[in-house]
Formats: sequence, structure tokens, C-alpha cells
Amino acid sequence: MQSQKTGSTHGYLLPLVRGNRVDCIAGHHVTMSRAKETVVLAYSGGLDTSCILVWLQEQGFDVVAYLANLGQDEDFEGARKKATKLGAKEVVIEDQRQELIRNFVWPAVSADLIFEDRYLLGTALARPCIVRGIIDVAKRVGAGYISHGATGKGNDQVRFELGCYALCPEIKIIAPWKDPNFYKRFPGRQELFEYAREHGIPLPVTPKCPWSIDANMVHVSYESGILENPATHPPEGIFQMTTDPEKAPDIPQVLTITFNKGLPSSVVIVGDATQVRDPLEIFCVCNSVGAKHGVGRTDIVENRFVGLKSRGIYETPGLTILRAAHLDLEALCLDREVRKIKAYLSTRMSEMVYNGLWYSPEFEFTRHCISQSQKQVTGSVTLKVYKGNVYVLGRSAPVSLYNQELVSMDVQGDYEPGDAHGFIKINAVRLREHERVKQIAKST
Repeated sequence: MQSQKTGSTHGYLLPLVRGNRVDCIAGHHVTMSRAKETVVLAYSGGLDTSCILVWLQEQGFDVVAYLANLGQDEDFEGARKKATKLGAKEVVIEDQRQELIRNFVWPAVSADLIFEDRYLLGTALARPCIVRGIIDVAKRVGAGYISHGATGKGNDQVRFELGCYALCPEIKIIAPWKDPNFYKRFPGRQELFEYAREHGIPLPVTPKCPWSIDANMVHVSYESGILENPATHPPEGIFQMTTDPEKAPDIPQVLTITFNKGLPSSVVIVGDATQVRDPLEIFCVCNSVGAKHGVGRTDIVENRFVGLKSRGIYETPGLTILRAAHLDLEALCLDREVRKIKAYLSTRMSEMVYNGLWYSPEFEFTRHCISQSQKQVTGSVTLKVYKGNVYVLGRSAPVSLYNQELVSMDVQGDYEPGDAHGFIKINAVRLREHERVKQIAKST
């Protein structure tokens, strides 16, 4: 989780403590006891949140740093040592990988979630998982505040804060990049660097990428910096997770993915007798195969919740494969009209996730409806993964709406072809009337 962008809106309520005196910020009266308040900080180990950790202590807070292990390439022990050295009262590093897959990615697969037809919500799915962990820690340590390093222009601020308020209505949020006392003090990277030097905060040993990166085991996203111009081509070497499709293996890989009531239950790589059943391992297998063959790269302009358009580049290999398999199995198992309604609900649900409404009543209701549609979505799909693409080879289900005898061109079965005369004539009534009215209109 890297918060490398800067932005500004009006400040959030934040007490400045000088000795035993409490100041008011932005016209708000703030009271606080002489004892230090505790704040749980969503900590990444990067420069921004390290500076925020020290700054919060300047404001009189005890800081508990929270870092979720979501499968990102991170030196977690290094981050722990850094946060401890910088004065964190406690550092919590929680392995959330199983939680992320079971309780957030799997529901997304069963719902076929995709935002604006292209974005598979890799970051948006991770945020409510992180929020749940942060709130659990806040309740355990008795913290009255949550803090994060998201900016005032993006979606993460909404996802973090709406999630926190939903799970802990009495919590208070400290968002430094929206507080004038912070962003006026640090209007750019140079001021952060100076602050870091003054307070012994380790500076990056390698030059900062000219774009912002967010990574977890589901995806890697790239935005901001030189990518803000939507005409700019992704630079060579930007992608961290997937192989360039042009350099991917010339021999395809074949997978068989099995679902039980809409949720992935196993995966087998054809040619390998091992059947993987653990959710985290299923996802890792799909991720590994997809990444090796260059699957899941997307470059889009999307509509943020705050009303701005944003250019994002994503790579999401495993989820791309799983979604393709699930969609195909649904075509075999779901009634036509149910599938139409489910597609509409999926679109709405994707917007809810993107906009940080995972813990909303409308999300709970929609998720319940989706789960009802998945009761018969049980079966297997075989796919070929090759040069950045996923091809469905075949599918099967123990209970299926596909009736081979009924649909066959070689067997009449329980179907009377002559009935189609009346069916077609009834459906032609409105078409005939439409043409009649058009002719009248032409002659007047």
C-alpha cells in the first residue's frame, strides 16, 4: 500500500496538543484529556506514512502502526523495525491473505465484478479487508482515531473512511493530506524529504518511480506521475507481475477450474495430477499461470467517485482467469432471465465496491441476491492460457439447463417444431404495427 500522490481538500478535525493545551483547528472546538489519545495508522512503511507516523506523535498521539500482509512484495520485518524506531507504540503486521481471498475475492468472482467493463477492482477489494483489520486493532487497543495516507482526490480516502465509519460509527478519522496544517507544511516531496532528514526517517535508497504503485496478491496498479497524460504509452518495464505477452511461452497451459455454488473449489493444471483445493492456493495457481502467460493487463481511463476521470494501468492475472471460467459456467447453469438480472446487479455491485460501499446496506442486499443466483452454479470449466489471452475449451455441470437432446438438430426430442409458427406470429405483431405506422407517417 503506497500513498505517493498529494492532493488537497478542506482539513479534517485534528487536535494540536502543546503541553496540556488543546488548540482548535478549522474553527472546530476540540477537547482531549491530558492522557495521550491513541491512533491506529494504516502504515505502508513508505516515506509518506513514515512521516505521518512521526507527525501524529508531534500532535500528541500514541501511534499504533497497522500493516496488512496482502501478498505484496514487502519487507515486513524491515517495516516493523522502522515504525518501532520512529516511535510507534505498537506495530501490528497481520497476514490477511486468506481473509482477502475467502471473504473478498471469492465473492467478487461469484458476482463477476468488473468496474466499467474493464477494471477487476484489485485495490478496491483489498481496502475493506484492511479496514476490518484496522478496526479490530483499534477496538483492542482502545483507540479513538484512525489515520491513513490517502489523498483528497482519489478513491482510497472514501474506501478507508466509509468502511471505518460503518464498522465503528464512533471512530474519528485523521487524514493528514486533507488537513491544511499538514499539506501546507508539506506542499511537495522536497518538504517531506527535509522533514524525514530532520527526524531520522530513512529516505528511499532508490529513485522514486515517476508514477504511483499499489500492489497486493490480486493485482498491481500504476497511476499518477507521467501516466496522468492518457496518451502516454506505458514505459518499457513498468509491469511487475506479468510477462510481456510477446515474450510469453510458445506452449499454452491448460487449467480445469471447478466451482461449487459459484465459488472456486479446486484447480488442476492439465498434465499435473495435483488438485489444489485451498482457496489461497487455488488463487496462487491461477495467478502464477496467468502471470507467466501475460494475462490480465489493462490500461483504462475510469471515473472516480469524487467526479474526476483517472488513468489507471493494471495487471490482474489470476482474477482474469477465474472470472472467465465463472462467467462461462454461469451460461450453462443460469436461467436466461436470472442471468440478465444478475448482470445488472453485478454492475451495481461493482460500483459499490469501487466507491467504498462494501459495508453498506445496499451491498449486503445485493450480495444476498447474488448468492441466491449461485445455488446451481456448480461444475468445471477447462481453459487454455496463451500469450495474454484466456480461451474456454469446454465446460460441464452435474445439474445444467443445457439439454443436449432438446437442443440437438439430430434428435427432435420433447419439442414440437410446428409450435414455432404461432410463437413467431405473436412476436411479429408489434413489428407489423411498427411498419404500418411508419407508412402512415410517410403519406401524411
